[in-house]
Amino acid sequence: MPAEQTAEQIAANMRNWDERVADHVTAYGAEAFADDPNAIGLDVEVALLAPHLPGGTVAGLDVVHLQCHIGTDTISLARRGARVVGTDLSGEAVATATALAERAGIDATFVQAANEDAPDALGRTFDLVYTTVGVLTWLPDLAVWAEAIARLLKPGGALFLYDGHPFLYTFQFDRDDDQLVMTEPYFALAADAPRRFDDGTTYASASRMSNATTYEWPHPLSEIFGALLGAGLQIEAFDEHRSMPWRALPSMGWREGGFRLPDGAPDAPLMFSLIARRPAD
Repeated sequence: MPAEQTAEQIAANMRNWDERVADHVTAYGAEAFADDPNAIGLDVEVALLAPHLPGGTVAGLDVVHLQCHIGTDTISLARRGARVVGTDLSGEAVATATALAERAGIDATFVQAANEDAPDALGRTFDLVYTTVGVLTWLPDLAVWAEAIARLLKPGGALFLYDGHPFLYTFQFDRDDDQLVMTEPYFALAADAPRRFDDGTTYASASRMSNATTYEWPHPLSEIFGALLGAGLQIEAFDEHRSMPWRALPSMGWREGGFRLPDGAPDAPLMFSLIARRPAD
């Protein structure tokens, strides 16, 4: 059955993300980040959000951070004054995020839950749903995701989504030159036929994982917008960006605050940001 197959693929992803946690704590400098009360990230994200928040700040808002991984961004939101809850599918990630928040002296709660289960698991609504950087490709069904977001939002509450641009994922990732070569589909595959990867490494570590296999689902912009609109949310802002926070292609270099395509490469969007709002009752 396709549903059973998809559940098995999501379980494989969860095992892979459980195994990533230890490497990511090291690669992200997570313990040093937790120990430094002045370490407050999310400058780019908050700048994009500010025009759409009361007073231009997350301070004083009830925020749920979906797919929070090990919680470093969740800690940043709390350090900026938000009352924040993080959720993630990975139990190892949630346990590590909880320990990091305690180490940081941050009042943040972390709950293991898939996005679609978060409304029932949390039992409350929020001013802001925050989800960023490497989130959508792990989800087979965006309609279910969007419905969960609508349920999590208070009337008048907003979603902030900041993620890799769908066009980015069409490029051949293992090239050792400066060429941008489109080898992967832009439009979504069937939910039971995702892209399969067996390389067993991540962008943050060269160590080989025993849970090597992962599955990803491409989602074009039309599907992302359609899912949010179908859930009754109103699109308030959208933008595309030429830099990104991780080195997705070997030819990328760091400049002007992010990883960018090399000089002379064709111009292409690397990230996008979107704000959608639940209508006020």
